[in-house]
Amino acid sequence: MNKKTINFALTLFLAYIFALFLPWWSVMVAALITSFLIPLRKAAVFIIPFLAVALLWIIQSWLLSSANDFILAKKIATLLPLGGNPTLLILVTGIIGGLAAGIAGIFGKQCKLVFK
Repeated sequence: MNKKTINFALTLFLAYIFALFLPWWSVMVAALITSFLIPLRKAAVFIIPFLAVALLWIIQSWLLSSANDFILAKKIATLLPLGGNPTLLILVTGIIGGLAAGIAGIFGKQCKLVFK
């Protein structure tokens, strides 16, 4: 397996484990750790953690929302300018988590360079 696949899988695993016990921003810690331990090059340092956490948050929010027939997701989507669309809310949720993880991945890479 190459570095990108290992980084993706490790970020996904750590983010899931941290999210069970810690606040929402723990996914940033997972991305920082994996980017520090397994440094990637160029845009992959942002994209890989972004995709891992976005996928995790989209799947988790879909599973939680589908358990109650998207009732809460519809209400939240109505409050936000999303037209009451729960699917769009789930996508926005994934993008926000992905952005947080991607930025933390860049920070992890920069920390690795500082300590080098």
